[in-house]
Amino acid sequence: MKNFAVIGCGRFGRAVARTLYKLGYDVLAVDSDKEVIQQIRDEVTTAVTAEIDENVFRKIGVGECDVAVISIGSDIEASVIATIVVKELGVPYVVCKSGNEIQEKILYKIGADTVVTPEREMGQKVAQSLVSKNFIEKLNLGPDYTVADLSVPKKWVGKSIIDLDVRKNYRVSIIAIRKDGLVDTMPRPELVLEEDWKLILIGKTIDIDKIGEM
Repeated sequence: MKNFAVIGCGRFGRAVARTLYKLGYDVLAVDSDKEVIQQIRDEVTTAVTAEIDENVFRKIGVGECDVAVISIGSDIEASVIATIVVKELGVPYVVCKSGNEIQEKILYKIGADTVVTPEREMGQKVAQSLVSKNFIEKLNLGPDYTVADLSVPKKWVGKSIIDLDVRKNYRVSIIAIRKDGLVDTMPRPELVLEEDWKLILIGKTIDIDKIGEM
């Protein structure tokens, strides 16, 4: 199971950390503000007050995480330093929050694997929700790939995962199913999909969008 480090726990970082933890993942939350850490400590696996420092990050285990999410608000200098530090520690995948396109370009240039711009993405989500039948939420993973939380398309209701064969027929993967208030991260192939369930899919954006229109 992947474990995550969330560096910077403002509104965006806290939402990411809390959601990952609720989905069953190990989450290390790091922030320089003691009050922020006090607020989030019961919502994650581990919460640590720390400044951005390679030795400190190594000591608290950031380098052992599979994914680091850099969410330090509008402070581009701090975001750049944090990105460089976690890359130096060998974190395989780094996601950064940016405030604008210029920051986005800078963060990609120094090694970020994915950069998200929340305001722009929220605008895209609102527009998508106005024209799509099934989307609840989408997260773009770079220019080509998307994770989407959506209602089971009507065409899929009553069919099993193995019969749908979504990888072959729709070029996406089901990474989790939300049903009866629980999240199933390892759904059985013979599981028959029901109308009120929600799917969490990953795939190319163009393929995810087609499913959203079904």
